[in-house]
Amino acid sequence: MRILFVHQNFPGQFLHLAPALAARGHTVLGLTDEGNARPSPVPVLRYRKPGAAGVAGIAKTYAEAAERGLSVARAAAQLRRDKGFVPDVVFGHGGWGETLFLREVWPEARHLTYAEFFYHARGLDADFDPEFQTDDLGRRFRTSARRTHLMMALADADAALAPTHWQASTFPEAFRDRITVIHDGIDTDRACPNPGARLTLPGGRVLSAGDEVVSFVNRNLEPYRGYHVFLRALPEVLKARPEAQVVIVGGNGVSYGPAPSGGRTWKEIFLSEVRDRLDLSRVHFLGQVPYAQFLSLLQVARVHAYLTYPFVLSWSLLEAMSAGGLVVGSRTPPVEEMIRDGENGRLVDFFDVSGWSAALIEALANPGGGAALRAAARRTVAEGCDLKRHCLPRLVSFVERGGAS
Repeated sequence: MRILFVHQNFPGQFLHLAPALAARGHTVLGLTDEGNARPSPVPVLRYRKPGAAGVAGIAKTYAEAAERGLSVARAAAQLRRDKGFVPDVVFGHGGWGETLFLREVWPEARHLTYAEFFYHARGLDADFDPEFQTDDLGRRFRTSARRTHLMMALADADAALAPTHWQASTFPEAFRDRITVIHDGIDTDRACPNPGARLTLPGGRVLSAGDEVVSFVNRNLEPYRGYHVFLRALPEVLKARPEAQVVIVGGNGVSYGPAPSGGRTWKEIFLSEVRDRLDLSRVHFLGQVPYAQFLSLLQVARVHAYLTYPFVLSWSLLEAMSAGGLVVGSRTPPVEEMIRDGENGRLVDFFDVSGWSAALIEALANPGGGAALRAAARRTVAEGCDLKRHCLPRLVSFVERGGAS
């Protein structure tokens, strides 16, 4: 088969799937933004980065998505015209508008879309946190308008893929029968418990498995992933546990939600709020780290904290569970799909700062008491999200069947 993946940050969610299909003898290409410098496991083609849409207000998101879709479609038309390339399957991420016009270029192909999340003005992420979000008509209008290109991508696809059941449930009920749920997959052979794990901090201190370590990991440190709640819980944790070390991984940018005003970062805003109540010699900000260092942190940590709005679930939660981590997670729907309180982890209400302090203190104080939770957490991921044994074979079959059931 000839299979084309479309993703502005390729390989993205197709990191393992694309090379697996190529290894089975298929011709596999990626089509990505010309500014994407990420290494690719398969040959890639590039489309021209779209210019500014020149549209403000409520139509801005769709205008930007349409411009990107147009750039992708022009590159696709040139590929067909100059190289005679006609894919059997086109598999794109619907989030940025890249797939909007590809059926017009390749009407004979099967078109698949990665259905990651569908926005709602009420009940999910957009009105979850009253500290940063207002419940007014204007905001609800803007949130609703952000769904236009997502609906078009889903309506035009032959089939769709979502990584979790909860994320699939955010899409309109009329379209859910075309969504297959298969997680991208966690390499449980690599993300595994390691009693000999060690992590060297920037100052030279070495942390080992068994030490009192709290880990917290985000792509960027921001409210959507509960950075503000976590930091507010730390003073009581450090006060109660004088040997505890807190290791925080994440950048200073913004992945989700608005950026703070005044040119400041969310990291600094919330750190300044609690700075005078923290022993900063025991709070270590590592920024963004290589994957091997990230895994070492998960293997070293006595407890891992994970918070999120009702939004896309992070791979890091499942990697922490796979590494045998004792995870304290937010009691929000995407987390509740994976963690059952008292069975394979702990759950705390997202906004309950004192509850977070208490749960982290308990986990640090009683390392042996979490053994059953750790084992169950790893078992949950191994049985449901294992890359090689479960997810990848199902993903390969999904693409080879063109999404057909």
